[in-house]
Amino acid sequence: MEWLMAGVGLLILILAGDFLVKGAVNLSLRIGIPSMIVSLTVVAFGTSAPELLISIRAVLDNLPGIALGNVVGSNTANVLMVLGVPALMATMHTAECDSRKSFLIMIAASLLFIGLAFTGVFTWWSGLILLAGLLFMLTDAINDARLHRREMKAAEAAEEVVEGADPDMPWWKIIFFLAVGLIGLPCGAQILVENAQVIAKAFGVSDTVIGLTLVALGTSLPELATTTMAALRRQADVALGNVIGSNIFNLLAIIGIASLVGPIPVDPEFLRMDLWVMLACALLLFPFVFLKWNINRLWGIVFCALYGLYVVSIVT
Repeated sequence: MEWLMAGVGLLILILAGDFLVKGAVNLSLRIGIPSMIVSLTVVAFGTSAPELLISIRAVLDNLPGIALGNVVGSNTANVLMVLGVPALMATMHTAECDSRKSFLIMIAASLLFIGLAFTGVFTWWSGLILLAGLLFMLTDAINDARLHRREMKAAEAAEEVVEGADPDMPWWKIIFFLAVGLIGLPCGAQILVENAQVIAKAFGVSDTVIGLTLVALGTSLPELATTTMAALRRQADVALGNVIGSNIFNLLAIIGIASLVGPIPVDPEFLRMDLWVMLACALLLFPFVFLKWNINRLWGIVFCALYGLYVVSIVT
């Protein structure tokens, strides 16, 4: 029954997160915020809402292992599984992408996160440092978006579309999407965290392991669906950008906000292995970003195999 309820909580999280993104996108566009800026801010933060609510709920329930495991495990899964599985279906032509700046920001965010983790606990001041990094990243992204937008031709700008945007969506529908998202996210987070804790106790494993596996894998499913569709549509920039952007938000925003709710002690196991695995996975993208390699089926097999080995190593 606990597995079923955990699945129900995860499903509520995914659906509520999707509803929140749709509502927020259309509300933002209705009040005149450019769609590119919406993509970089509202959508990116909206898709990270499940991870945020789970981490906050875990901190309130004194389960720091789930809060940290959710973020660290999600970042690892985002590279190895979210890029690996779609690559099994279609080659992602990442050689055509220019993600160097975003990649370097992701590495910087990873190093900052690891450095703060070695203090032994994420406190309110750690959260402020992470959120300051997030503010810097968002400001830089918005400036780039504005510059790019000015350089675009009017016809090209008119064709710009944000996923979930509907120019004809009525106000009542926007409000409905926002309400369902805002109500569903905390409910889904509570159901998933409570049942994940029961599962952990039943199998004699720590909440850290559950956070790194069950919770992290579950909250990466939306990114997996998005990246798979992008790969099939030969939109490698969307696929790679989705993973890099999600990882940055997970590190800076999720723990940054959650640590303002309460202190998050760092399990020594994170310092011994999991944080370094997360960093290694981030660095694994270097040749695809700077050396213009494509992520083909062979790399898909390698990524999926590495993720399988990682999960086995922390469960056993």
